[in-house]
Amino acid sequence: MGADVTAWWRDAVIYEVYVRSFADGDGDGVGDLIGVRDRLPYLKSLGVDAIWLTPFYPSPMADFGYDVADYRDVDPLFGTLGDFKALVDDAHGLGIRVIVDIVPNHTSDRHPWFQEGLRDRYIFRDEPNDWESIFGGSAWTQTEDGQWYLHLFAPEQPDLNWDNPAVREEFEQILRFWLDLGVDGFRVDVAHGMVKPADLPDIGHPDQVRMVGSQKVPYFDNDAVHDIHRSWRRILDSYPGERIGVAEAWAPSPERLALYIRPDELHQAFNFHYLFAPWDAAELRRAIDESLATSGSVGAPTTWVLSNHDVKRHVTRYGSLARARAAAVLTLALPGSAYLYQGEELGLPEVLDLPAEVCQDPQRLRDPDSGRDGCRVPLPWTRDLGWRNPWLPIPSDWSDLSVEAETGDPASTLELYRTALHARRELQGDLVWRESPAGTLLFSRGDHVCAVNLTGEPVDFAIDGELVIASDTPGAPDSAAWWKVK
Repeated sequence: MGADVTAWWRDAVIYEVYVRSFADGDGDGVGDLIGVRDRLPYLKSLGVDAIWLTPFYPSPMADFGYDVADYRDVDPLFGTLGDFKALVDDAHGLGIRVIVDIVPNHTSDRHPWFQEGLRDRYIFRDEPNDWESIFGGSAWTQTEDGQWYLHLFAPEQPDLNWDNPAVREEFEQILRFWLDLGVDGFRVDVAHGMVKPADLPDIGHPDQVRMVGSQKVPYFDNDAVHDIHRSWRRILDSYPGERIGVAEAWAPSPERLALYIRPDELHQAFNFHYLFAPWDAAELRRAIDESLATSGSVGAPTTWVLSNHDVKRHVTRYGSLARARAAAVLTLALPGSAYLYQGEELGLPEVLDLPAEVCQDPQRLRDPDSGRDGCRVPLPWTRDLGWRNPWLPIPSDWSDLSVEAETGDPASTLELYRTALHARRELQGDLVWRESPAGTLLFSRGDHVCAVNLTGEPVDFAIDGELVIASDTPGAPDSAAWWKVK
């Protein structure tokens, strides 16, 4: 990496690699680390600053690797530690940083601690309370001796007891293990979840999952979780090169979320408020303003994200590719750091018609529509799709959305992203809103102006300047464009 690494993360573009669906290096139908390494030149040409790898650790795969059995190794499905180290070295050689997932709220039930009966490292009780699993049903499972253990996700994912010093010490050593191998940071899974109140109070009503992120629930966002993040920040700061922590945190208010990114805690938090904003000018402007104000209140950059491995792809959520392209141009014009989910640069939609027999996501058990398999379909690399027996079927009409088909086509979504990612480096300064017609957004950043038409009718923005990028004819319905002005 270069010498100038000061706060690289404040305006970085970070690309999420869902490892099992990105690229298959050994031909078994499952993506792997060799596949990621082989495609680094593609990511370099796209213009990303860093990649975030979803879990690749040894796992029974009850929740696709978020049930970790060994935090210091690579599952043979994905390769070896040697493959990982080679990937990091090659990425750094191309100027791309590498962020890995850390899963501290729970382990797999195949983890040695659970297998050896070290119950003080988990949350066991003689009687369950009324807490519900995020995946549906009770958050408690009874063991053969009559005790119950807590699992806020699948039964195969027992929650850890972070009141036990052995758990804290273990994860500090895990962080150091990967930092010593050269990783540039961690995406912290369920960063709001590790600490539970000692009395484990009942909530008192069902359908608790709908409360998460909007109302206070006793098992999430407890104040003591911030002590953990502060201790992790000290470890990150002890390494050179601005290693970062990114919180996947759900909090009941923007103000509570900002606590995770105070100067002595994690560096960034995912901006789900923006992700879930509808395609509406007033709603998007409100989400942008609140996001900038909230992160700015603690001196942190705002993150912007449209899709990830847990939500429906935004082509489908917004209802059209035109809107998705406009949303991308808007998002990449905003100040802060942007997260891309693999395949959004190709304009991939959600796959809504996967056969029931291939769907494997445990979240679908809560209700079928919440299953996440449809956003995890493997990437189409070539016109023949580029996979042999992929673990999820790839729609045949994705041939025209493949990297091969879109590369070099100036009208393609891939080339739109590539242009935006490279042009984005010229954007400087704070966001300043400008007057614009109803149903539109218009703002400037330094000598650039971004205009977004969210209406169904053409709009003449009358911008006098050099057109830098446009998702469609400037001013067309559901379009966005940037200009450089004098």
